[in-house]
Amino acid sequence: MNTVLLALTSFFQPINLLLTFGGCLIGMVLGAIPGLAGGMAITVILPLTFTMKPDMAMSLLMGIYVGGDSGGYIGSILLGIPGTAANVATVYDGYEMTKKGKVTKALSIATVSNFLGTLPSLLAAMLLCPVIASLAVKMGPWEYFSLAFMAITLVVSLSQGKMLKGFIGAAIGLFITQIGYAPISATRRFTFGSRYLSGGFNMLTVLIGIFAGTMIMLSYANRDKGATMEFSQKVEKFQFPGKEIMENAVNIVRSFLIGLFIGFLPGMGPALSNVVSYSTAKNSSKHPEKFGTGCADGIFAPEVANNASIGGAIIPMVSLGIPGDSTTVLLLSALTIQGISPGPLLQKMQPEVVDMIFIAGIFSAIFALLIQIVGIRILPNVLKIPYHFLYPAILVLSFMGVYASTTNMFSIYSILGFTALGIWMTWADIPVTPFILSFVLGTTLETNFRNAISYAGGDWTSFFRRPVSCILLIIAIGSVLMPLIRKKTQK
Repeated sequence: MNTVLLALTSFFQPINLLLTFGGCLIGMVLGAIPGLAGGMAITVILPLTFTMKPDMAMSLLMGIYVGGDSGGYIGSILLGIPGTAANVATVYDGYEMTKKGKVTKALSIATVSNFLGTLPSLLAAMLLCPVIASLAVKMGPWEYFSLAFMAITLVVSLSQGKMLKGFIGAAIGLFITQIGYAPISATRRFTFGSRYLSGGFNMLTVLIGIFAGTMIMLSYANRDKGATMEFSQKVEKFQFPGKEIMENAVNIVRSFLIGLFIGFLPGMGPALSNVVSYSTAKNSSKHPEKFGTGCADGIFAPEVANNASIGGAIIPMVSLGIPGDSTTVLLLSALTIQGISPGPLLQKMQPEVVDMIFIAGIFSAIFALLIQIVGIRILPNVLKIPYHFLYPAILVLSFMGVYASTTNMFSIYSILGFTALGIWMTWADIPVTPFILSFVLGTTLETNFRNAISYAGGDWTSFFRRPVSCILLIIAIGSVLMPLIRKKTQK
């Protein structure tokens, strides 16, 4: 309780409140624009947090995280184009409601749904993280290796129809972590005599190249000028959907639990929970024929679920050091930049940082609700912003931030190299998520594997003789084999 009070005292400093509010607004604007997302804003701003204190950095980034997930419904409802992958199912009924002239009602329902998903999920995560961390502290290198391995294979198994390419992406990510000094033995690998390669590749350069650089170059090549406003309806002031909330009480609770659970599973996140909760709501409904025609149930389900995934994704990030989705990968990077080691010991060694993450997230949810209520008539105008104004600003901020944090031109060249790699992976249809997760967890995977083999005297069967490690490895192997077995049985 003392650490919570200390974190609250720190958070209520004017600068932290301002950073959280500003981050929430930035994330919401980028989340609303189709093709961009809150993760993009975190990628660009990440280098700028290098000189910040941990409480300031977490306040800003949690604001962007929550704001980005909360703003994605705007494009889905107004244009029928999802702002992010987490808002795909919102299009089905949100856009139909807009076409029926109920745009204000659709936006109001989505606004409340975001809050009902985000705030309770963060409170649940705040209660669950200490319990999971206390159990994780008892694990050895065998269990940590198996856990990281399972996280990667679960993400690869989601690459429907292209699992081999998912493994290729994961392999590339693991290979890049081999460049530089080896953990434990500290021998040089794949450096070719270069002192720049001796330290390996900076996480910022990889993330900015793969995410920001690739997206901008591909959009420029496709002559993407941005979304255009295609609706002529006037958005009225916020209308509290009290009646609809009462009618959808069961739907809201069910969607919340789905989002929280799927968010907890490494690599799955809001994009999956959005679709699963919509399908579940439709299959459980007494009037499934109304779904897809502008039904309030079809907005509550996906929007509550994708925002509930925020708390779900933060649980493994804080308690285990394993990212729950692509955005928590960036948050893990932010903690690393601050010299903080994520994992089970974080809860014990630096509890004030953990509490700051949750408090910043909770107030971000409140700020997002207020911004959306007050700005319901203004926020749709962000869809008018042409991309040729946004992209130069994103590139300049990215390069400036990386150079400021590394102070060498090699990082800039690395960004260009990883941009080219990202373009090639897109052309080859190799999914990026397995690559990023393998890059983030690669050192953890190798270090714990080496330690486990060393402690066991070279006996690799020790991974299967420890119950928790064995169960995690069985889940990892099963996640790869099940789609293949299911395909054979269907035939």
